[in-house]
Amino acid sequence: MAADAEFLIDRRRLRRKLTLWRVLGIGAAILAVGAVGYRARVGEGRLFPATESQIARISIGGFIAGSESTRKLIERVGDAKAVQGVVVSISSPGGTTTGSEELYRNLRALAAKKPIVAFVDGTAASGAYITAIAADHIVARETALVGSIGVLFQYPDVSGLLDKVGVKVEAVKSSPLKAEPSGFSPTSPEARAALSAVVMDTYGWFKGLVAERRGLNEAQLAAVSDGRVFSGRQSVPLKLVDELGGERQAIAWLEKEREVPKNLPVKDWKPKSEGGFKLWSALGLGADLLGLDGLASRLRAAEAETAELAGGGLLAVWRPAP
Repeated sequence: MAADAEFLIDRRRLRRKLTLWRVLGIGAAILAVGAVGYRARVGEGRLFPATESQIARISIGGFIAGSESTRKLIERVGDAKAVQGVVVSISSPGGTTTGSEELYRNLRALAAKKPIVAFVDGTAASGAYITAIAADHIVARETALVGSIGVLFQYPDVSGLLDKVGVKVEAVKSSPLKAEPSGFSPTSPEARAALSAVVMDTYGWFKGLVAERRGLNEAQLAAVSDGRVFSGRQSVPLKLVDELGGERQAIAWLEKEREVPKNLPVKDWKPKSEGGFKLWSALGLGADLLGLDGLASRLRAAEAETAELAGGGLLAVWRPAP
């Protein structure tokens, strides 16, 4: 009996020790994750204003849509006294015209406070090129894709499919052009003309912006505004970009032309997370914690594109045919 009692006492002691080590292990894991998050937030100016003189990097990737968090990010960069210059790193096929316009105007407001240079790291097409011309100097990689100056309005026509399955959609409208185009019926010539007028008006705005920001005459503008993309090498003589190179060349321009101090650290500034649970954002956070930056960017871009496509609207986006 005494042996059994000692055995039970030893087991209880062992259980207490295991429980203690489990609690300590979980606590250490929580502290480690918190420390990583703290460093990231401080580095991005989330919890406290940045105090170390630096060059801020704002990355624009994926589908461009209106974003309140991006607007606030740009404002924070503009208000940060430690930020001496800004590199806008771009790799995007574009997005909606309204989202691109908003981003352009926010960056122009930032340019009034800080010197800005754009760096095309992969693609700056359509709405992303609108983003690039918000800067006063554009550097692109030799093999980057630039341009696609144009506007697109897409919608499905499922009327043929509905006819085959015997479904008919009725509508009572106040005028013939109300709620046009409709995917439930072929587009009338009048509706197509009205849509074309909107597209061409926005296209004219886009071209005017390019001509103004890049100093192009009519002939030069006509040569680059037919919707095609150009390589970085082609873009220099066409005046779509100013210089070939990488981010180092973009920073060198800030140092030489805008008198930004040399050898400053380049710090990534990212938007604060917005309230509410979002699946794509949660997946992006998980990818961040695993160090998969590329996957995280694609997941967040998927969230933006899904939300914007649900709302519809004009697009300034480059999409190669499948």
